[in-house]
Amino acid sequence: MPGRLRRRRAPYGGRWDGALLSPVIVTVLIAGLAFSTPREIAFSRLLPAAPALAAAMWPVVPTILLGTFCLLVMIGLSFFYTDLGTPYTAAAIVAVTLAAAYASHVRLEREEILFHLRLVADAAQKVLLRPLPRLIEDVEIESLYLAAQEQARIGGDFYEAADTPYGVRLLIGDVRGKGLPAVGAASAVISCFREAAYDEPDLRGIVHRLEISIARYSAAFPGQDLPERFATAVLAEITHGSGQVRLLNCGHPPPLLVHHGEIRVLEPTTASPPLNLATLIGDRYWVDTVALAPGDQLLLYTDGVTETRDRTGEFFPLPEWMRRQGPAAPRELLDRLHRDLLRYSGGRLEDDIAALAVRCPSTRAQEYPE
Repeated sequence: MPGRLRRRRAPYGGRWDGALLSPVIVTVLIAGLAFSTPREIAFSRLLPAAPALAAAMWPVVPTILLGTFCLLVMIGLSFFYTDLGTPYTAAAIVAVTLAAAYASHVRLEREEILFHLRLVADAAQKVLLRPLPRLIEDVEIESLYLAAQEQARIGGDFYEAADTPYGVRLLIGDVRGKGLPAVGAASAVISCFREAAYDEPDLRGIVHRLEISIARYSAAFPGQDLPERFATAVLAEITHGSGQVRLLNCGHPPPLLVHHGEIRVLEPTTASPPLNLATLIGDRYWVDTVALAPGDQLLLYTDGVTETRDRTGEFFPLPEWMRRQGPAAPRELLDRLHRDLLRYSGGRLEDDIAALAVRCPSTRAQEYPE
């Protein structure tokens, strides 16, 4: 990886497609029209447009070579038409080519800076949303993250999983807001969870520490969005061998449980406050316990999933979608969700999306009641 840091990426991801050939096409088209039409039309005056177009997508040297070719074409035309105003057009080609070469140089320098920034953002994402283990004890876990903006790498959605002495503990959430403040708040919550998940014997203890962490972050980095800087989250705990999952929902969309083909929406019996709002609406948190049978599947997600809209403005029907999937491995389920969300929205996501798919082992002999 260090050896690649100074490599310059080719325009358009290195794909020399039709768009990159457009300056050549423009040059050939103008030259052909200049030679085949009466001199009164003077298509040759459009030749400076070719190097100007090349500056937007070509490196410096090819841009200069194209301008040189356009200059030679103009000189060739002067042998056939002596009154085209060749000196003026030639001077325009030279001036535009030099300006285009400089513009190409500036563009490439900015692309280089952007490339390095993306490398940093990728590294930050791996720290913030590091790859989760596919198997913790006997619980399968897969994750999905989709950025609403194509160029984005990280956002306010977050998730984490930990194998603790108390069982497999999961966290998924969404910080209100956009940009670096949301990323910073998400980082504070995840970092706190990675420590508290191993230390606290109860989910309430974890969420109290998460509340303190995001409150300290907000106080340390105040901003105009401070009154709205809060996070919704779901904490889940699958105790080893218990056949149960314990859920603490802090104002987050409820997880879905797939049990023998039936879909249950795991709404909390009593609402708990979102993170960083405890001082306003109280700091009492409630934990629900749900039976978990062998082979059951749990889907935790952020509101970007259910708030994805189609062209008519209808929201993505996640429970109905889950019912149509049938038995599927967690990775396959999330791949289908990824594909169908993009198809449903026409490829235009309006919000970041995060999801965790969890499947309990189907090798146990006992069944647990509803």
